[in-house]
Amino acid sequence: MAERSVQGAASRPVDRRGMAAAIASISTVGVAISLSMPLLALVMEARGFSGTAIGINSAMAGVSSIFWVPFVAPLARRIGTARLILILIAASMASFLGFFVISSYWAWFGLRFVFHGATTAIFVLSEFWISSAAPSEKRGFILGVYATFLSIGVAAGPIVLSVTGSEGALPFLIGTLILALSAIPVVMARETSPRIEKKPGQPFAKFLLAVPAATIAVLAFGAVETGMLSILPIYGLRIGLDAATATLLVTAAALGNVALQVPLGWMSDRMDKRVLLLICGLIGVVGALLIPVFADTMSALFVTLFVWGGVTAGLYTIGLAHLAARYRDADLAAATAAFVMMYSIGMLVGPALMGIGMDINPHGFPIVCALFFGGYVAIAGFRIARWAGR
Repeated sequence: MAERSVQGAASRPVDRRGMAAAIASISTVGVAISLSMPLLALVMEARGFSGTAIGINSAMAGVSSIFWVPFVAPLARRIGTARLILILIAASMASFLGFFVISSYWAWFGLRFVFHGATTAIFVLSEFWISSAAPSEKRGFILGVYATFLSIGVAAGPIVLSVTGSEGALPFLIGTLILALSAIPVVMARETSPRIEKKPGQPFAKFLLAVPAATIAVLAFGAVETGMLSILPIYGLRIGLDAATATLLVTAAALGNVALQVPLGWMSDRMDKRVLLLICGLIGVVGALLIPVFADTMSALFVTLFVWGGVTAGLYTIGLAHLAARYRDADLAAATAAFVMMYSIGMLVGPALMGIGMDINPHGFPIVCALFFGGYVAIAGFRIARWAGR
Protein backbone atom coordinates (compact mmCIF):
# COMPACT_ATOMS: atom_id res chain seq x y z
CA MET A 1 0.00 0.00 0.00
CA ALA A 2 1.35 3.35 -1.01
CA GLU A 3 1.40 5.75 1.92
CA ARG A 4 2.99 9.16 2.23
CA SER A 5 5.25 10.29 5.05
CA VAL A 6 3.98 13.13 7.23
CA GLN A 7 7.47 14.59 7.51
CA GLY A 8 7.22 18.26 6.64
CA ALA A 9 3.44 18.13 6.29
CA ALA A 10 3.03 21.71 7.47
CA SER A 11 5.00 23.03 4.50
CA ARG A 12 3.13 21.06 1.84
CA PRO A 13 -0.28 21.64 0.25
CA VAL A 14 -3.24 20.53 2.34
CA ASP A 15 -4.30 16.96 1.54
CA ARG A 16 -8.02 17.65 1.29
CA ARG A 17 -8.88 14.18 0.00
CA GLY A 18 -7.16 12.45 2.89
CA MET A 19 -8.71 14.74 5.49
CA ALA A 20 -12.15 14.31 3.92
CA ALA A 21 -11.76 10.52 3.99
CA ALA A 22 -10.68 10.47 7.63
CA ILE A 23 -13.49 12.84 8.65
CA ALA A 24 -16.14 10.90 6.71
CA SER A 25 -15.01 7.57 8.11
CA ILE A 26 -14.83 8.62 11.75
CA SER A 27 -18.15 10.47 11.51
CA THR A 28 -19.82 7.27 10.33
CA VAL A 29 -18.20 5.34 13.16
CA GLY A 30 -19.55 8.04 15.49
CA VAL A 31 -23.10 7.17 14.42
CA ALA A 32 -22.55 3.54 15.38
CA ILE A 33 -20.98 4.43 18.73
CA SER A 34 -23.74 6.87 19.72
CA LEU A 35 -26.32 4.29 18.64
CA SER A 36 -24.66 1.51 20.62
CA MET A 37 -24.20 3.26 23.97
CA PRO A 38 -27.85 4.19 24.69
CA LEU A 39 -29.08 1.04 22.89
CA LEU A 40 -27.13 -1.28 25.16
CA ALA A 41 -28.07 0.75 28.25
CA LEU A 42 -31.78 0.64 27.37
CA VAL A 43 -31.64 -3.11 26.65
CA MET A 44 -30.04 -3.68 30.06
CA GLU A 45 -32.55 -1.40 31.77
CA ALA A 46 -35.39 -3.39 30.17
CA ARG A 47 -33.82 -6.59 31.54
CA GLY A 48 -33.96 -5.16 35.06
CA PHE A 49 -30.30 -4.33 35.72
CA SER A 50 -29.50 -1.60 38.25
CA GLY A 51 -27.86 1.69 37.35
CA THR A 52 -24.67 0.45 38.99
CA ALA A 53 -24.65 -2.75 36.88
CA ILE A 54 -25.27 -0.76 33.70
CA GLY A 55 -22.53 1.72 34.58
CA ILE A 56 -19.98 -1.00 35.37
CA ASN A 57 -20.69 -2.84 32.12
CA SER A 58 -20.46 0.43 30.15
CA ALA A 59 -17.15 1.18 31.85
CA MET A 60 -15.60 -1.77 29.99
CA ALA A 61 -15.32 0.71 27.10
CA GLY A 62 -12.68 2.55 29.10
CA VAL A 63 -10.86 -0.63 30.15
CA SER A 64 -10.64 -1.74 26.53
CA SER A 65 -9.44 1.62 25.30
CA ILE A 66 -6.77 1.90 28.00
CA PHE A 67 -5.51 -1.58 27.11
CA TRP A 68 -5.34 -1.11 23.33
CA VAL A 69 -4.31 2.53 22.87
CA PRO A 70 -0.56 2.06 23.53
CA PHE A 71 -0.43 -0.53 20.73
CA VAL A 72 -2.07 1.62 18.05
CA ALA A 73 0.97 3.59 16.85
CA PRO A 74 3.31 0.54 16.77
CA LEU A 75 0.71 -1.47 14.85
CA ALA A 76 0.17 1.38 12.39
CA ARG A 77 3.91 1.59 11.84
CA ARG A 78 3.98 -2.10 10.87
CA ILE A 79 0.62 -2.52 9.10
CA GLY A 80 -0.08 0.95 7.71
CA THR A 81 -2.63 3.51 8.86
CA ALA A 82 -5.40 2.88 6.32
CA ARG A 83 -5.03 -0.91 6.35
CA LEU A 84 -5.22 -1.00 10.14
CA ILE A 85 -8.36 1.17 10.12
CA LEU A 86 -10.04 -1.31 7.77
CA ILE A 87 -9.13 -4.26 10.00
CA LEU A 88 -10.53 -2.42 13.00
CA ILE A 89 -13.78 -1.62 11.19
CA ALA A 90 -14.27 -5.34 10.50
CA ALA A 91 -13.67 -6.17 14.19
CA SER A 92 -16.16 -3.51 15.32
CA MET A 93 -18.82 -4.84 12.94
CA ALA A 94 -18.48 -8.40 14.22
CA SER A 95 -18.62 -7.39 17.89
CA PHE A 96 -21.54 -4.98 17.43
CA LEU A 97 -23.65 -7.68 15.80
CA GLY A 98 -22.55 -9.99 18.61
CA PHE A 99 -24.45 -7.88 21.16
CA PHE A 100 -27.70 -9.07 19.58
CA VAL A 101 -26.65 -12.67 19.05
CA ILE A 102 -25.27 -13.12 22.60
CA SER A 103 -27.46 -11.96 25.50
CA SER A 104 -25.22 -12.89 28.46
CA TYR A 105 -24.35 -9.95 30.75
CA TRP A 106 -20.85 -11.32 31.28
CA ALA A 107 -20.26 -12.00 27.59
CA TRP A 108 -21.06 -8.35 26.90
CA PHE A 109 -17.92 -7.40 28.79
CA GLY A 110 -15.90 -9.29 26.17
CA LEU A 111 -17.88 -7.82 23.28
CA ARG A 112 -17.39 -4.30 24.65
CA PHE A 113 -13.67 -5.03 24.99
CA VAL A 114 -13.46 -5.77 21.25
CA PHE A 115 -15.94 -3.13 20.04
CA HIS A 116 -14.63 -0.17 22.02
CA GLY A 117 -11.00 -1.18 21.57
CA ALA A 118 -11.47 -1.21 17.80
CA THR A 119 -13.43 2.03 17.60
CA THR A 120 -11.03 3.84 19.94
CA ALA A 121 -8.09 2.82 17.77
CA ILE A 122 -9.96 4.13 14.72
CA PHE A 123 -10.30 7.48 16.51
CA VAL A 124 -6.57 7.61 17.27
CA LEU A 125 -5.62 6.87 13.67
CA SER A 126 -8.18 9.22 12.12
CA GLU A 127 -7.21 12.12 14.38
CA PHE A 128 -3.53 11.50 13.68
CA TRP A 129 -4.37 11.53 9.95
CA ILE A 130 -6.25 14.83 10.22
CA SER A 131 -3.75 16.54 12.53
CA SER A 132 -0.85 15.51 10.29
CA ALA A 133 -2.47 16.94 7.17
CA ALA A 134 -3.81 20.20 8.67
CA PRO A 135 -1.69 23.39 8.36
CA SER A 136 -0.77 24.83 11.75
CA GLU A 137 -2.45 28.21 11.17
CA LYS A 138 -5.82 26.56 10.45
CA ARG A 139 -5.52 23.44 12.60
CA GLY A 140 -8.08 24.52 15.19
CA PHE A 141 -10.61 25.42 12.51
CA ILE A 142 -10.07 22.13 10.64
CA LEU A 143 -10.37 20.12 13.85
CA GLY A 144 -13.55 22.08 14.53
CA VAL A 145 -14.88 20.95 11.16
CA TYR A 146 -13.87 17.38 12.04
CA ALA A 147 -15.62 17.63 15.42
CA THR A 148 -18.71 19.09 13.76
CA PHE A 149 -19.09 16.18 11.35
CA LEU A 150 -18.35 13.73 14.15
CA SER A 151 -21.01 15.42 16.28
CA ILE A 152 -23.50 15.10 13.43
CA GLY A 153 -22.78 11.39 13.50
CA VAL A 154 -23.13 11.26 17.28
CA ALA A 155 -26.43 13.17 17.08
CA ALA A 156 -27.73 10.82 14.40
CA GLY A 157 -27.25 7.66 16.48
CA PRO A 158 -29.93 8.43 19.10
CA ILE A 159 -32.26 9.65 16.33
CA VAL A 160 -31.90 6.29 14.60
CA LEU A 161 -32.58 4.57 17.92
CA SER A 162 -35.68 6.68 18.57
CA VAL A 163 -37.06 5.47 15.22
CA THR A 164 -36.07 1.80 15.45
CA GLY A 165 -36.58 1.34 19.18
CA SER A 166 -34.32 -0.79 21.34
CA GLU A 167 -36.12 -4.11 20.81
CA GLY A 168 -35.30 -6.71 18.20
CA ALA A 169 -32.54 -7.03 15.63
CA LEU A 170 -33.16 -3.87 13.57
CA PRO A 171 -30.98 -1.36 15.53
CA PHE A 172 -28.12 -3.88 15.62
CA LEU A 173 -28.35 -4.56 11.89
CA ILE A 174 -28.44 -0.84 11.09
CA GLY A 175 -25.41 -0.21 13.31
CA THR A 176 -23.46 -2.98 11.57
CA LEU A 177 -24.34 -1.56 8.14
CA ILE A 178 -23.27 1.93 9.21
CA LEU A 179 -19.89 0.58 10.30
CA ALA A 180 -19.49 -1.14 6.93
CA LEU A 181 -20.13 2.18 5.17
CA SER A 182 -17.32 3.82 7.18
CA ALA A 183 -14.77 1.70 5.28
CA ILE A 184 -15.63 3.21 1.89
CA PRO A 185 -13.87 6.61 2.26
CA VAL A 186 -10.81 4.92 3.79
CA VAL A 187 -10.48 2.59 0.80
CA MET A 188 -10.87 5.50 -1.62
CA ALA A 189 -8.10 7.59 -0.01
CA ARG A 190 -5.88 4.85 1.42
CA GLU A 191 -2.79 5.98 -0.56
CA THR A 192 -2.85 9.38 1.18
CA SER A 193 -2.85 8.03 4.75
CA PRO A 194 0.12 9.13 6.89
CA ARG A 195 3.02 6.77 7.40
CA ILE A 196 4.81 6.38 10.72
CA GLU A 197 8.45 5.76 9.89
CA LYS A 198 10.17 5.96 13.29
CA LYS A 199 9.60 5.48 17.00
CA PRO A 200 8.52 8.37 19.28
CA GLY A 201 11.21 10.42 20.97
CA GLN A 202 10.11 9.50 24.51
CA PRO A 203 8.27 6.65 26.29
CA PHE A 204 4.52 6.53 25.76
CA ALA A 205 3.70 7.14 29.44
CA LYS A 206 5.42 10.53 29.40
CA PHE A 207 2.96 11.81 26.78
CA LEU A 208 0.05 11.33 29.21
CA LEU A 209 0.85 14.48 31.20
CA ALA A 210 3.33 16.22 28.88
CA VAL A 211 0.57 18.70 27.90
CA PRO A 212 -1.74 18.57 30.94
CA ALA A 213 -3.99 21.41 29.78
CA ALA A 214 -5.09 19.10 26.97
CA THR A 215 -4.88 15.64 28.51
CA ILE A 216 -6.56 16.39 31.84
CA ALA A 217 -9.28 18.29 30.00
CA VAL A 218 -10.02 15.30 27.81
CA LEU A 219 -10.07 12.98 30.83
CA ALA A 220 -12.90 15.05 32.35
CA PHE A 221 -14.69 15.27 29.02
CA GLY A 222 -14.32 11.53 28.40
CA ALA A 223 -16.01 10.78 31.72
CA VAL A 224 -18.90 13.14 31.00
CA GLU A 225 -19.44 12.32 27.33
CA THR A 226 -19.48 8.55 27.90
CA GLY A 227 -21.83 9.05 30.80
CA MET A 228 -23.97 11.27 28.61
CA LEU A 229 -24.29 8.58 25.94
CA SER A 230 -24.95 5.67 28.30
CA ILE A 231 -26.41 7.20 31.49
CA LEU A 232 -28.22 10.37 30.36
CA PRO A 233 -31.10 8.35 28.77
CA ILE A 234 -31.49 6.45 32.05
CA TYR A 235 -31.44 9.77 33.93
CA GLY A 236 -34.27 10.90 31.65
CA LEU A 237 -36.29 7.80 32.54
CA ARG A 238 -35.63 8.33 36.25
CA ILE A 239 -36.99 11.90 36.13
CA GLY A 240 -40.17 10.69 34.44
CA LEU A 241 -39.57 10.97 30.68
CA ASP A 242 -40.63 8.31 28.19
CA ALA A 243 -37.90 6.29 26.44
CA ALA A 244 -38.02 8.23 23.15
CA THR A 245 -37.76 11.64 24.86
CA ALA A 246 -35.05 10.39 27.22
CA THR A 247 -32.99 9.24 24.25
CA LEU A 248 -33.38 12.64 22.56
CA LEU A 249 -31.69 14.32 25.54
CA VAL A 250 -28.46 12.93 24.09
CA THR A 251 -29.35 14.42 20.72
CA ALA A 252 -29.83 17.88 22.27
CA ALA A 253 -26.29 17.82 23.68
CA ALA A 254 -24.90 16.36 20.44
CA LEU A 255 -26.55 19.09 18.35
CA GLY A 256 -24.74 21.63 20.51
CA ASN A 257 -21.53 19.91 19.46
CA VAL A 258 -22.53 20.31 15.83
CA ALA A 259 -23.22 24.02 16.16
CA LEU A 260 -20.29 25.12 18.31
CA GLN A 261 -17.15 23.19 17.32
CA VAL A 262 -16.22 25.29 14.27
CA PRO A 263 -16.53 28.60 16.21
CA LEU A 264 -14.55 27.14 19.11
CA GLY A 265 -11.89 25.79 16.75
CA TRP A 266 -11.68 29.17 15.02
CA MET A 267 -11.28 30.87 18.41
CA SER A 268 -8.51 28.45 19.38
CA ASP A 269 -6.46 29.64 16.37
CA ARG A 270 -6.68 33.22 17.69
CA MET A 271 -6.35 33.06 21.48
CA ASP A 272 -4.46 31.16 24.15
CA LYS A 273 -5.79 27.60 24.03
CA ARG A 274 -5.23 27.08 27.77
CA VAL A 275 -7.48 30.00 28.67
CA LEU A 276 -10.17 28.85 26.25
CA LEU A 277 -10.03 25.33 27.75
CA LEU A 278 -10.52 26.82 31.22
CA ILE A 279 -13.57 28.78 30.03
CA CYS A 280 -15.08 25.61 28.57
CA GLY A 281 -14.52 23.82 31.87
CA LEU A 282 -16.23 26.59 33.84
CA ILE A 283 -19.27 26.44 31.56
CA GLY A 284 -19.25 22.68 32.07
CA VAL A 285 -19.64 23.15 35.84
CA VAL A 286 -22.41 25.73 35.54
CA GLY A 287 -24.31 23.79 32.88
CA ALA A 288 -24.24 20.56 34.87
CA LEU A 289 -25.63 22.32 37.94
CA LEU A 290 -28.45 23.81 35.85
CA ILE A 291 -29.68 20.43 34.57
CA PRO A 292 -31.58 19.51 37.79
CA VAL A 293 -32.98 23.04 37.96
CA PHE A 294 -34.63 22.63 34.54
CA ALA A 295 -35.46 18.91 34.82
CA ASP A 296 -39.22 19.65 34.80
CA THR A 297 -39.10 22.18 31.94
CA MET A 298 -38.31 20.42 28.67
CA SER A 299 -37.58 23.49 26.56
CA ALA A 300 -35.13 24.91 29.11
CA LEU A 301 -33.56 21.48 29.66
CA PHE A 302 -32.98 20.97 25.92
CA VAL A 303 -31.43 24.46 25.57
CA THR A 304 -29.19 23.84 28.58
CA LEU A 305 -28.02 20.49 27.19
CA PHE A 306 -27.46 22.09 23.78
CA VAL A 307 -25.12 24.80 25.12
CA TRP A 308 -23.53 22.59 27.77
CA GLY A 309 -22.85 19.73 25.39
CA GLY A 310 -21.46 21.98 22.68
CA VAL A 311 -19.13 24.05 24.84
CA THR A 312 -17.77 21.12 26.86
CA ALA A 313 -17.05 19.20 23.66
CA GLY A 314 -14.62 22.03 22.96
CA LEU A 315 -12.38 20.46 25.60
CA TYR A 316 -11.71 17.72 23.06
CA THR A 317 -11.44 19.90 19.95
CA ILE A 318 -9.27 22.60 21.52
CA GLY A 319 -7.25 20.08 23.51
CA LEU A 320 -6.41 18.12 20.36
CA ALA A 321 -5.38 21.33 18.57
CA HIS A 322 -3.21 22.30 21.54
CA LEU A 323 -1.56 18.90 21.44
CA ALA A 324 -1.00 18.96 17.67
CA ALA A 325 0.72 22.35 17.97
CA ARG A 326 3.40 20.70 20.13
CA TYR A 327 4.21 17.50 18.23
CA ARG A 328 4.72 16.05 14.74
CA ASP A 329 5.23 12.70 13.03
CA ALA A 330 5.81 9.72 15.38
CA ASP A 331 5.58 11.97 18.45
CA LEU A 332 2.22 13.28 17.25
CA ALA A 333 0.93 9.73 16.78
CA ALA A 334 2.04 8.77 20.29
CA ALA A 335 0.70 12.01 21.82
CA THR A 336 -2.65 11.50 20.07
CA ALA A 337 -2.79 7.97 21.45
CA ALA A 338 -2.01 9.30 24.95
CA PHE A 339 -4.73 11.95 24.52
CA VAL A 340 -7.24 9.24 23.63
CA MET A 341 -6.03 7.09 26.55
CA MET A 342 -6.79 9.91 28.98
CA TYR A 343 -10.24 10.17 27.38
CA SER A 344 -10.54 6.41 27.90
CA ILE A 345 -9.63 6.69 31.57
CA GLY A 346 -12.54 9.09 31.81
CA MET A 347 -14.71 6.53 30.02
CA LEU A 348 -13.70 3.97 32.62
CA VAL A 349 -14.61 5.96 35.72
CA GLY A 350 -17.39 8.23 34.42
CA PRO A 351 -20.32 5.85 33.74
CA ALA A 352 -19.64 3.76 36.85
CA LEU A 353 -19.60 6.80 39.15
CA MET A 354 -22.68 8.28 37.46
CA GLY A 355 -24.56 4.98 37.78
CA ILE A 356 -23.68 4.83 41.49
CA GLY A 357 -24.62 8.49 41.86
CA MET A 358 -28.07 7.91 40.36
CA ASP A 359 -28.67 4.96 42.68
CA ILE A 360 -27.97 7.33 45.60
CA ASN A 361 -29.75 10.43 44.24
CA PRO A 362 -32.05 10.86 41.19
CA HIS A 363 -29.88 13.79 40.07
CA GLY A 364 -26.63 11.92 40.57
CA PHE A 365 -25.77 12.21 36.87
CA PRO A 366 -25.41 16.03 36.67
CA ILE A 367 -23.85 16.19 40.14
CA VAL A 368 -21.04 13.81 39.15
CA CYS A 369 -20.57 15.72 35.86
CA ALA A 370 -20.14 18.98 37.82
CA LEU A 371 -17.53 17.31 40.03
CA PHE A 372 -15.49 16.14 37.03
CA PHE A 373 -15.49 19.56 35.38
CA GLY A 374 -14.88 21.28 38.71
CA GLY A 375 -11.79 19.16 39.28
CA TYR A 376 -10.41 20.12 35.87
CA VAL A 377 -11.14 23.83 36.44
CA ALA A 378 -9.26 23.73 39.76
CA ILE A 379 -6.19 22.09 38.17
CA ALA A 380 -6.22 24.23 35.01
CA GLY A 381 -6.81 27.45 36.96
CA PHE A 382 -3.89 26.71 39.27
CA ARG A 383 -1.55 26.00 36.33
CA ILE A 384 -2.62 29.13 34.42
CA ALA A 385 -2.11 31.25 37.56
CA ARG A 386 1.40 29.82 37.97
CA TRP A 387 2.14 30.44 34.27
CA ALA A 388 0.84 34.04 34.45
CA GLY A 389 2.90 34.72 37.57
CA ARG A 390 6.21 33.90 35.89
